[in-house]
Amino acid sequence: MKFTKFDIADYLDNEDAIAAYFSAVMEESDPDLLVAALGDIARARGMAKLAEDAGLNRESLYKALRPGAKPRFDTVFRIMKALNIKMQASAFASGAQ
Repeated sequence: MKFTKFDIADYLDNEDAIAAYFSAVMEESDPDLLVAALGDIARARGMAKLAEDAGLNRESLYKALRPGAKPRFDTVFRIMKALNIKMQASAFASGAQ
């Protein structure tokens, strides 16, 4: 039996899939997971185009999205804007955090 490596980027092929994935990641409240998800979406969209749209060079984009990276907040926002993704705020359910 042959297996292929699962890559979520292969399934992020439309805006609805990307929105659902990013929303699920945001529910986890994990900054490292958020950066990883942005990297997944970036790979699905194309790193070169994203770097251009975000006003970053490719090397800086790869560096910002690598595992363990702690990109600046303005860099995250630039990437999200280039990906046409926005965050939305909502209150936690009573007692949940």
